Amino acid sequence: AVQLVESGGGSVQAGGSLRLSCAASLADISAYCMAWFRQLPGKERERVGSINGYASTYLTDSVKGRFTIARDNDKKTLDLSMNSLKPEDTGLYYCAAAAGRTCFPGNFVHWGQGTQVTVSS
Repeated sequence: AVQLVESGGGSVQAGGSLRLSCAASLADISAYCMAWFRQLPGKERERVGSINGYASTYLTDSVKGRFTIARDNDKKTLDLSMNSLKPEDTGLYYCAAAAGRTCFPGNFVHWGQGTQVTVSS
């Protein structure tokens, strides 16, 4: 079974930074869409950012200019660097992998356990 293991969550004050990392047991992560999702309190889960199997990246509007997503194919990791964090970024962050190269919503079949990010004002 595919395993996705997140690390790097924690608590930080507003304006601070965190880096989340996802270690994947996939043989070749470059062949899959890999993404970070988050579940904010009282809201539906949303895709924060992703890198598809063609190396195109996506970031949701609310994090553009603050977050960066990067994939290390050799280490089989997907990182989310988060800067200028805001209290509204507080939530549970999940790593996900799609069944193929594309990042269509229904394509995500593998999920990590999640890591908590808490930003205090």
